[in-house]
Amino acid sequence: MSDDQPYKNRPLSPHLQIYKPQITSVLSIFHRLSGIFLSLGLLVMLVFILLLAVGQDYYALWQCFSNSLIGEIILMGWILALFFHMFNGVRHLFWDYGLGLSLSVSKWTGLAVCAATIIVSIFMGIISLGLIL
Repeated sequence: MSDDQPYKNRPLSPHLQIYKPQITSVLSIFHRLSGIFLSLGLLVMLVFILLLAVGQDYYALWQCFSNSLIGEIILMGWILALFFHMFNGVRHLFWDYGLGLSLSVSKWTGLAVCAATIIVSIFMGIISLGLIL
């Protein structure tokens, strides 16, 4: 008998295909994804600063990109990720102090994070895209 035989019949750990999605698990996954997207946004901001420092012609190139539809979609996605990460991070800080850990409160605060993210992101997106003076 080989060394692998005793491990062949052991149960596998449950994974995403086994568990039903819950608001806490979905928001946890999106919190990590928004952190990654924000990190990529910092690299884009670095490119913006470099183009701004190089000269007016390169800044005009940046303006063409940022005023395009894809540029505005990326900006809106970055704003959405920023506010979601912030609101959900505050929620996690309360959890670190043992507050709001019950199932009903965690569901309610998860929905509040989603609602606040959408409302504030739309408002800030409208301001950043210059639709409100």
